[in-house]
Amino acid sequence: MTNLLLHFSKSELDDLLVLERGEGPYVFDTDGRRYIDALSSLFCAQIGYSYGEEMAAAATRQLTTLAFNTNWGTAHPAALELAERLAAEAPGDLDRVFFTSGGSESVEAAWKLCREYHLANGEPQRTKAIARDVAYHGVTLGALAFTGVERFKTPFGPSAIDVTHVSNTNAFRAPDGGDPEAFCRRLLDEVEAAIMAAGPDEVALIIAEPVQNSGGCLVPPPGYWRGLRDLADRYGALLMADEVITGCGRLGEWFGIAREGIVPDIVSLAKGLTSAYLPMGALLARDHVAAPLGERVFRHGITFGGHPVCAAVALTNMDIFAREGVLENVRSLEGHLKARLAELRALPIVGDTRGAGFFWALELVKDEDNTRFDPSERDDLLRGFLPARLREAGLIARADDRGDSVLQIAPPLTSDADLLDEIVDRLGDVLADACAHMRLGATAGVA
Repeated sequence: MTNLLLHFSKSELDDLLVLERGEGPYVFDTDGRRYIDALSSLFCAQIGYSYGEEMAAAATRQLTTLAFNTNWGTAHPAALELAERLAAEAPGDLDRVFFTSGGSESVEAAWKLCREYHLANGEPQRTKAIARDVAYHGVTLGALAFTGVERFKTPFGPSAIDVTHVSNTNAFRAPDGGDPEAFCRRLLDEVEAAIMAAGPDEVALIIAEPVQNSGGCLVPPPGYWRGLRDLADRYGALLMADEVITGCGRLGEWFGIAREGIVPDIVSLAKGLTSAYLPMGALLARDHVAAPLGERVFRHGITFGGHPVCAAVALTNMDIFAREGVLENVRSLEGHLKARLAELRALPIVGDTRGAGFFWALELVKDEDNTRFDPSERDDLLRGFLPARLREAGLIARADDRGDSVLQIAPPLTSDADLLDEIVDRLGDVLADACAHMRLGATAGVA
C-alpha cells in the first residue's frame, strides 16, 4: 500500500509505475527501464526533460531575488514581463492576462471574468453557457459544469453553472461526417438552437477547445470556429477557446486557435506554459472584456497565481521555444506524423486516425464496420491489455474511453522524425498484438 492517493486512478494498483528520472523525450522507472514519453506527461512536458539545469538556474535567480509575491494589489517584474510576452504572441487584442496555478483554475477564472463583463454591461441575467458533449474542461466544481462527461459529474450533485452541451466535432461517426460543409452547418445549427432554447439574452459564454481532447483529438470542420464567432457576436455571448492542452505549441502555435483565423474573447492556458517544469496557468482576455475591470474590482484571486518563480520558468520556456525552433519543428513534422499514423489504419483494430500538430488519436474498433467494443471488451482492451503491453513496449501513451475507445499520443514538441517513426512503429507492434488479443482476425502488415 502507498500513502499517496493517485489522480483518476484506483488507490491500489498491483504494479504501480514509479518514474524517477527524465532525459530528452525519455523517462526512466525505478528499475532503470526506459520509456518514450509519447504523451508528454499528459500534454505538459512540451520540451522533454533535458532543460532542468537551465530552468533551475532561472528559478534560483528568482528565489534569491524575490521568492514570492502575490498579484493581489501588487505585481512583480516576472509576471509583468510574462503577461507582455504572452499578449504579444496572442492573436488580435487578447492583451490582458490573469495568472493561475493550473487548467481548472484558468477555466473557473474565465467564467468569473465573463460574469463580471456581463454584469458591468447591465446584463446580470446572462448566467448560462454552451459547451460540448464529452469535452473535458476541468474537475473543480465550476469547471466541472462545462465538462461533458457525465460520470465525472453525477456523484457531486447539481452543476454550479447552467450549461447546455451540444454535439462535438467527431466526424468519424457522424452520418454527414464525410461532407465537411454539411457537417459544419449541422453543428452550428445545433449550437444556435441551444442558444435559443436557453434564452439568447441569458447565454453568457460559448466554450470549446480548438481540438477537443476527450473523445480523441476531435478536429473541427472548416468554418466551425468562424461560425461560433458569428453566433457569439449575434447573440451577445463571449467566445472562449480552452487551450489548456492545445496551447503552448501543441498545434505548432503558441495559441492553437490562431489556425482558425478568428479571435476568441477569452483563452485559457496551463500545462505547457512552463513545459511542466513548474505548475502554472493563465487566461487571456480581449481588451473590451477586461475594460470594465478598470472601474470595478475583479472579485477573484488566487494566492499562487503568477508566482514569481513559476513566471521566471515560463519566461525561460518561451526563450527555449524561440532558440530551439520548437514551433517550427511541430509545423514541419506534422504532415510526417499524420502520414505515418495513417498507415496504422491497415490494422483491423484502427478505425480512424485524427488530430493536428503533435496531438493525435487512433479510434479503436472491433471490425471493418467500425463496430464499437462492448463494455466488457472495452475494459479488457483499455484497462487490461493495452496499459501492460504499452509498458512492455517501452512506450507511454493514453488508452481512454470518455467517448469511444481511443489511444492517444502527444509527443514532446522537440521530437525529430526518427523518434516519431519509432513511436509509430511501437504503436503498430502493440496494436497488432491487440488485434490478436481481441481475436480480430488476420493482422494486415503496416508499411
